[in-house]
Amino acid sequence: MQDFLRGNYTFLTEFILLGFSSNTQINVILFSIFLFLYLITLLGNGLIITLIRIDSRLHTPMYFFLSVLSIMDMGYVTTTVPQMLVHMICQKKTISYIGCVTQMYIFLMLGITESWLFAIMAYDRYVAICYPLRYKVIMSPLLCGLMVAFCGFWGISCALIYTVSAMILPYCGPNEINHFFCEVPAVLKLACADTSLNDRVDFILGFILLLVPLSLIIIVYINIFAAILRIRSAQGRLKAFSTCASHITVVTMFSIPCMVMYMRPGSEASPEEDKKLALFYNVISAFLNPIIYSLRNKDVKRAFLKVTGWGKVPE
Repeated sequence: MQDFLRGNYTFLTEFILLGFSSNTQINVILFSIFLFLYLITLLGNGLIITLIRIDSRLHTPMYFFLSVLSIMDMGYVTTTVPQMLVHMICQKKTISYIGCVTQMYIFLMLGITESWLFAIMAYDRYVAICYPLRYKVIMSPLLCGLMVAFCGFWGISCALIYTVSAMILPYCGPNEINHFFCEVPAVLKLACADTSLNDRVDFILGFILLLVPLSLIIIVYINIFAAILRIRSAQGRLKAFSTCASHITVVTMFSIPCMVMYMRPGSEASPEEDKKLALFYNVISAFLNPIIYSLRNKDVKRAFLKVTGWGKVPE
C-alpha cells in the first residue's frame, strides 16, 4: 500500500477494490457472465444508435433521445465493467487515487445526466400524445439539443459537487473498498473523518437529481393517462399506452435502486446490498434498455429487418 504523510494523517494514494468474491472459481464464472452482459449491452445499444442513424423514419425527437440514452448506457457500463472484469482474473485489484476520483466523477456525471434525460423523454411522450399535430413544431431540433445540453450541464456540475465533497475528506486507511468500483457511498466508509455532512449533501442532491425528475415524470404521465382515457377507440388507447410502457419500465429500473443507494444514511448501508443495487442500475439496466425498447417498438423492428434483410419489412 502506497501512501504519503500530511500533518497527522497518512493519506492513501491507491485503493483495493474487493469486488464480489475472493474465490477464484466463482470469479471465473462471474467473469463469463459479466463479459457476456457487457458485450451484449454494447452490441444492443450500438445497434439502436446505428438503426436510428441510417433509417430516416427514425429521425424524430423520440428516437434522438433514445440514441442519446444508448450512448449514455454504453459509457455508463464502460466506466465500471472493464475494470471489474480485469480484477476478477488478476491478483492485483488496485486502483490509484486519481483513477478512483476519475471513475467516480464520470459515473456520477453519466448517471445524473441520464436521470434528467428520462424526464425529458417523458415530456417528449406528453407532447406526442397530447399535441400530435404540433409535435414536430414544438419538439424542434433546437429545443431537443438544448434539452440534452441541460441534462449534460446538471450531470457535469452536480457530479463535480458530489466528487469534491467526497474526496476532500482524509483517507488514512484501511484502503480496501468493499465494492466493484469507486462509488461514493462505498468510498466514504473509508474516510477517517465525520461524514454526516456528506450524508446531508448526498440526501439534498439525491432529492434534486432523483426525486425532482421522477416527480416531473409522474406529473407528466398523469396528464398522459388522462389524455389516453379520452381517446374513444380501444385500439387508439392501446397504441398510445404502448409508446409509454417501455419508458416507464426503464425509469423504474433505474430510479428506485438509485434512490435507495444515494438517499439513505451511510450508517444504514450494507456493502453486499450496495453492490447488488449498483449492479442493477449500472449493468442490468443498461443491458435491458435496448431489449425493452426494441421488443415493444415496431419502428425499430422494421428498421432492423430493413437493414439486415432477414424478413419481410412490415408497412
